[in-house]
Amino acid sequence: MAVKTIVVLEGDETGQELLEEALRVLAPDVIGLEFRFPRFDLSLESRRATENRIVFEAAAAVRNAGLGLKAATITPEGAGDVGSPNRILREEIGGRVIVRTGRRIPGIVPLGGVHAPISVVRMAVGDAYGAKEWREGEGDDEAAFRTERIERRICRSVAEYSFRLAEQTNAKVFGGPKFTVSPVYEGMFKEELDAAAGRHPDVRYEPHLIDATYALLLATSGEALVIPALNRDGDTLSDLVMQMFGTIAGAESTLLAFDESGAVTVAMTEAPHGTAPALEGKNVANPMAMIMSVASLLGYMKGEDARRASRAIYEAALEAVSEGVRTADLGGQASTSDFTADVIHRVKTKVEVWSSLADIER
Repeated sequence: MAVKTIVVLEGDETGQELLEEALRVLAPDVIGLEFRFPRFDLSLESRRATENRIVFEAAAAVRNAGLGLKAATITPEGAGDVGSPNRILREEIGGRVIVRTGRRIPGIVPLGGVHAPISVVRMAVGDAYGAKEWREGEGDDEAAFRTERIERRICRSVAEYSFRLAEQTNAKVFGGPKFTVSPVYEGMFKEELDAAAGRHPDVRYEPHLIDATYALLLATSGEALVIPALNRDGDTLSDLVMQMFGTIAGAESTLLAFDESGAVTVAMTEAPHGTAPALEGKNVANPMAMIMSVASLLGYMKGEDARRASRAIYEAALEAVSEGVRTADLGGQASTSDFTADVIHRVKTKVEVWSSLADIER
């Protein structure tokens, strides 16, 4: 079997620490698969030193390999600084969709009646991110302007993927843009959602304006949802959804690129949380989201062994929390490395047992 490549994008502070924990789970003696891990240093220091050249090189490698695993990175606030590596990566990789799924974490009490998964499917590029901004005038007359842009092909990709995901998970497509206020800009997205609904008549479709979507989420009846969103709407919405299930550290973020048929050509996963500088070096940060990023990435690979390993990692992480192996943010006492070690033990057991059963079936 050919050795596959996962491009590793290194980051900052606890982002880098949690990346190293996640890579422990990908060891050959844990999941029974072997990978090459070319690394690119996307720390703030490296990005500044190379004037972002390293980010473009990393994006090209991910695009060629089709698989990437990224650590959390620092985005500096200064206007003349290197900016966000995520925006460059998404654009250079050709990413169109970002998926974040909130799911019930066993033993952790969710908000309200939430218990079924909620996936936020947002635009990966365009909208408020990368918009042209400027100011005119002085004093009280000074005005700020921003020119945003969305493309129909991106709208269509988000809409189509949302309905396909809902088909796979028996979920309802729920929510949508504020097209009543913005019939030209946000109306384009609504047109593509309606068109996708026509192509997938068996998927339940319940469109709402974005403000109503927020409100109705807090009164959800608990059914599985897929929420398509503009870039910034989806960014803020996904943070809310993660917290509804108890922690932002309980789910992964996946960037997807597609071919013209809608098949996934590139998957890059990361934890949706930041670099948590206050936790750096203390071995207390929750590695669950980064570990689930590994599980998600394996799910986009071909082959039964990869899919088996993906399921084993997801199950092992959730079982660990269920049985009380929790970091401090979830009310436990496990260290970062302790949680990872427990997950590794569970994964190895599952992979060995399932492999034995597969041999019996053959």
